[in-house]
Amino acid sequence: MSSKEQKIEELLTRGVAEVIDRTHLKERLLEGTSLRIKLGIDPTSSHIHLGRAVVLLKLRDFQELGHKIVLIVGDFTGVIGDASDKESERPMLSTREVEKNMKTYTEQIGRIIDLDKAEVRYNSVWLTELGYEEIGMQANAFSLAEFIGRENIKKRLDEGKRVSLREVLYPLMQGYDSIAVNADVELGGTDQRFNLLSGRRLQEAHGQKAQDILMTDLILGTDGRKMSSSWGNTINLLDTPDDMFGKVMSIPDELIVSYFVHCTRLVISEVKKMETALADGTNPRDVKVKLAKEIVALYHSAKEAAKAETYFVETFSKGYVPQNVREVRTKKGVKLVDMLTETHLAKSKSDARRKIEQGGVEIADERIRDVNAKMEERFDKQVMRVGKKDFVRIVY
Repeated sequence: MSSKEQKIEELLTRGVAEVIDRTHLKERLLEGTSLRIKLGIDPTSSHIHLGRAVVLLKLRDFQELGHKIVLIVGDFTGVIGDASDKESERPMLSTREVEKNMKTYTEQIGRIIDLDKAEVRYNSVWLTELGYEEIGMQANAFSLAEFIGRENIKKRLDEGKRVSLREVLYPLMQGYDSIAVNADVELGGTDQRFNLLSGRRLQEAHGQKAQDILMTDLILGTDGRKMSSSWGNTINLLDTPDDMFGKVMSIPDELIVSYFVHCTRLVISEVKKMETALADGTNPRDVKVKLAKEIVALYHSAKEAAKAETYFVETFSKGYVPQNVREVRTKKGVKLVDMLTETHLAKSKSDARRKIEQGGVEIADERIRDVNAKMEERFDKQVMRVGKKDFVRIVY
């Protein structure tokens, strides 16, 4: 197998859940045809996290093979809201909120792909121009049963939850984006399957060739649930090197290999060595350090990654506690959740519960994960760490 064939094979398999139509796409890649590779990303949050970066890394893989990257910033669809991965109705955002979220998007995305060689488009340019006639023609390509048959929509309907017509129309908008930019290939996560297929169908209805589709796996966050800004279990591209390193070190051990595959571009042969080492009994912490360095180096630099490792080892591995730790007074028997909230170590009780559940609270080097835990006698005068950098001394 030639070097080019190997790169194409890895492109179509690394972190990939499904390709439609794989045979057709592989043939076009081997031919060397320059393809228009589309990715749409809605600025529903001011941060891009590693979960969203998975598909951006795949976009970079296509770019490095010489294909034209078409990045669509969903300044219109971001207002409408995609229901693909939601168990309840996603509220509409204001235009102002979306504009605020977009401010640092290009900077964040530019850490992954070469924006100077990419085509960056905003879908408000064409979607705001559509009238009822055009929208009606697009909607005619689908049946209502197809929309409500989607797993998450069907689940909400069965539970008696509201599904707005606005949500039903979202796939039409994403599909029309493919027409507007004449996409050859569209990328997305597995939760985007229906939307991606909508692009194929609408392209055919408008006389264009149907785009091929490549779907990447979804990754889990620091607490083992799907990585989501709303759950606070994200590792963000704008995190400082120290915070990014520390968050990677906090992921469950069973996610290490998945993160190497999806969140780094360490060669697969090396990833397999890591997987073998873990299976043979190597301390997961040691392998996780290598993972954290890879990720920090990718978004910052190798120098920053080395500094973050040193900070982590000195701060956490060696039990480092800063000098002049402030004291916080509480009472024996008080619930830990209440104590964190009352001493402003958490913004709210829900934030306190999240910190505890994610393993972000330690007292005397003991990690507390029970949200019903109470302040025990043995905690008096002990040091508590909350998150990555907050240290306090408990005093009854």
